[in-house]
Amino acid sequence: MTTPTELYETHRELLDRAVKAARERDYWSAFPESPSKSVYGEDAAPSGERAFTALLGKTFPVEVPGAVGTVATERSPYGIELGISYPKADPLALVAAARAATPAWRAAGPYGRAGVAAEIIKRINARSFELAHAVQHTTGQAFVMAFQAGGPHAQDRALEAVAYALAASTRMPADAGWAKPQRGADPLRLEKTTTVVGRGVALVIGCNTFPTWNSYPGLFASLVTGNPVIVKPHPGAVLPLAITVQICREVLAEAGQSPDLVTLAAEEPGEGIAATLATHPDVRIIDFTGSSDFGNWLEANARQAVVYTEKSGLNTVIVDSTDDYKGLLRNLSFSLSLYSGQMCTTPQNILVPRDGIETDAGHKSFDEFGADLSAALGKLLGDPKRAAGTLGAIVNDGVLGRLTEAGASPSVVHPSAGVADEQYPHATIRTPVVVRLDAADDKTYTREWFGPVSFLIATDSTPASLALFVETVRAHGALTASVYSTSPDVLAAAREAALDAGVHLSENLTGGVFVNQTAAFSDLHGTGANPAATASLTDDYYVTGRFFALQSRHHVPAPESADA
Repeated sequence: MTTPTELYETHRELLDRAVKAARERDYWSAFPESPSKSVYGEDAAPSGERAFTALLGKTFPVEVPGAVGTVATERSPYGIELGISYPKADPLALVAAARAATPAWRAAGPYGRAGVAAEIIKRINARSFELAHAVQHTTGQAFVMAFQAGGPHAQDRALEAVAYALAASTRMPADAGWAKPQRGADPLRLEKTTTVVGRGVALVIGCNTFPTWNSYPGLFASLVTGNPVIVKPHPGAVLPLAITVQICREVLAEAGQSPDLVTLAAEEPGEGIAATLATHPDVRIIDFTGSSDFGNWLEANARQAVVYTEKSGLNTVIVDSTDDYKGLLRNLSFSLSLYSGQMCTTPQNILVPRDGIETDAGHKSFDEFGADLSAALGKLLGDPKRAAGTLGAIVNDGVLGRLTEAGASPSVVHPSAGVADEQYPHATIRTPVVVRLDAADDKTYTREWFGPVSFLIATDSTPASLALFVETVRAHGALTASVYSTSPDVLAAAREAALDAGVHLSENLTGGVFVNQTAAFSDLHGTGANPAATASLTDDYYVTGRFFALQSRHHVPAPESADA
């Protein structure tokens, strides 16, 4: 057995570096994002694929307290047969097992818990290729993106959460002496201890599109702050989180802790186990990524818990002017296309003055801008192999239905088209659709169209665009916003508008950084300042609500004098 304290010493340098990176906010990554043989070794890719293939058509090897049969709910957007079944959870048994495991985990202390968490993340990293196949065939992400976003990027986000949780939960000294001077008498002396106590059982509710990237921060923030965690995957993307739970349980057991500190809650679609668990009186922390409907329900009904949600929103681009027109079009077209727009950060509403914009290529009318954006999308996605690698596959029928509905509009600027993938001929792959609207068409663009659907919206002016941006984001939320302008006054106004709306802002992105990508240890993802989320990944607010500091104190006898 390797104790939690020993694991902390093993990973101390990594943890110290992560805390430093989170404080400085400069570029740092603990885990290489390239799936290169030179980075991960000659056998990493084939062994990862073999490990994934060995899971197909079988019951996944993970124990679940009080399991009642099995469930098999996943289908690959790429058309391969998965056939993996998972133990079906009894919610009451999961909660009871989690509570029973808590006292020993509390006794491990913040440093010991961080050491265990770091070991878990390192072992997850060692299985990055296996996880990449699991993410690809449950979400529809292309392989390279599945490797990066589902692997190293998610692992960096996990380590970032560990760093914040460790820093916050050790800010107050565990032991302190206290002496109050008294006139004519020895000081009053007390010794005081402060113990970090987790809030209670934590519930992580995973999403279909980014099961690891969106779930890891909550999972590890709760663990390090002393809470057991029940992981409830989306029925369409169980495998990536099942592998994660399996690794967590192995490491916990080896560290002398109960593996029931992390459990899997798989269910049939529509069974409602998330709602059952979310309202259980012992479930005191909830992390959720998904629809606004269920996120709002959780916030309203899980009254006994602190609820961290990331929901839908109206991600907005304000176009005023540019000195790099080709770069703007190239950057924006890629942002609309990446993973078929199935990202919570993909731009939806593109606000452009109806009189057009000034560019380094001359004045561009509203219609010319739409035509040029369509041409840029066509150039980016013209080669089927490149298009398949950028778009991935459509994850579910809901996305396909919204794409079909938007494509039926009489004002389509760029129509959606099918793309063939030679490797996966049964995959459903579609290019984005862009629809022209007027600012008056608010019933359409104030609804979230998750997927490869965007609207080119004509406004009266850039100030009108900024006002519309603030109004819609304050009412409906957003996770990203972007502005293009050569005017310092417009950029200053856009910054103020973003602060009023309560959303992070990107300015004049024309190079290799895109509005729908965020870097761990530097970029904040989400914010509780607008309705699309209740917190940021990752800041102090995200971790401090997960624990309490409780104090014990006792008298200390006065020291004996030297003459005694």
